[in-house]
Amino acid sequence: MLTLSSLDRAALRRRFAGPGLVLRTGPFRSRIHTDIPHLVDAIALLYADYPVDEEGFADFQLTLRAAGGLRRWWRPQVRFDQDGLQPFKPLPLAQAHPMFEWAMNWCVSNKAHSYLAIHAAVLERDGCGLVLPAPPGSGKSTLCAALASRGWRLLSDELTLVRPADLALVPVPRPVSLKNASIDVVRAWAPQAVLGPAVAGTSKGTIAHMRAPTASVAAADQVARPTHIVFPQYAAGTATLLAPVPKAKLFTRVADNAFNYTVLGETGFDTLGALVERCAGFDFRYSDLEQAMATFDTLAECA
Repeated sequence: MLTLSSLDRAALRRRFAGPGLVLRTGPFRSRIHTDIPHLVDAIALLYADYPVDEEGFADFQLTLRAAGGLRRWWRPQVRFDQDGLQPFKPLPLAQAHPMFEWAMNWCVSNKAHSYLAIHAAVLERDGCGLVLPAPPGSGKSTLCAALASRGWRLLSDELTLVRPADLALVPVPRPVSLKNASIDVVRAWAPQAVLGPAVAGTSKGTIAHMRAPTASVAAADQVARPTHIVFPQYAAGTATLLAPVPKAKLFTRVADNAFNYTVLGETGFDTLGALVERCAGFDFRYSDLEQAMATFDTLAECA
């Protein structure tokens, strides 16, 4: 199997600038075109373990180019194009890598309607499939990165894909998006982790991405069984608290975090209802990562 790390930097740049590089992330193939050297470098660092294809079908066509004209010199910008559509406004060229990650998420959440797609991190260990829905600022990604560095298999930081036929959690392991203070928290917590460059000034503040563990990428074809839905909330100085969520409330809260619940109609309703029935639901408040790890270790033992 050819992986991205098998290609040297010159070959990568030729592929990105020419026919495009077909990158496999879980069940999806994305053909990526770009002429931005620092974006090629970021992808090479963070996606080194991922399979690539020489040619063939791609689910998504992504092009990220530096803007031409005066924008080549004055406040340079990056533009994203997907099959002729430009769903995002141009961003400063320095933000090309965050834009690429957002574009990858956008493609799946807007196109992959054979799954119920939930805005949630998802991890697995010892048969415990853990879904972590949460709004921005909740500490979800920090918790996800901490768990992934302590033996939990990363399925995704952003997208929980539920297969309606059997409720399987389908992996799409990609880099974990860390914001602002969480970047240094994760660097201290997991010094072995590989982080890409920190990019300041985005709409979400400063962003850096943690490379997905090699074992998680290698297991991208292995689905997981959902057992727990946990809504995390970081609050400085608070005691660790795990509190049950009633099924009816759990349903509405997960529906609020689903990208395509209404698009799927009856299938979405039935899939979400079955998922909620299968899983134990909790609110989780934390400030100490060691205590958080102990809590989730206990959940895994009870799966």
